[in-house]
Amino acid sequence: NKQYKLDYLSLMPTNLYGPRDNYDLKNSHFFPALISKIHSAKMNKKKNVEIWGNGKAKRELMYVDDLAEACEFFMRKKTKHSLINIGSGDEKTIKEFTRFIMKKIGVKLNLKLNLSKPSGTPRKILSTKLANSYGWKSKTDLDRGFELTYEDFLKNNN
Repeated sequence: NKQYKLDYLSLMPTNLYGPRDNYDLKNSHFFPALISKIHSAKMNKKKNVEIWGNGKAKRELMYVDDLAEACEFFMRKKTKHSLINIGSGDEKTIKEFTRFIMKKIGVKLNLKLNLSKPSGTPRKILSTKLANSYGWKSKTDLDRGFELTYEDFLKNNN
């Protein structure tokens, strides 16, 4: 911006989830993979669900429509900054996300940790103080976002 006297703004989102996500177990992100694994375990009357690593890695998730809303919000907002983090500010461990999904889907499974797989970066959370100072805040909580996502998963992945 300084070099070319431009006024570009970059929004840096956290991990996203939502309808039309990629649920392929080989190349999806952790949250849609968990949805797919847990749903499959329930449908196939399995007793266990496998998660990679030790399950202690922490992640922040944000519903995809909140990012779209943030883009619209900041396109209309004059800012002094050229990079703004966009996230929910809420983090959980992989184990906590797994238990959350099981509860929402209505199944109790034993967690099997696959320690031969990576646990991943120990923590991924963004500071959203700057976005909040401009008046933007993520609106969709995990409960509602999951309901919309799982409804779409059931409609498009069975």
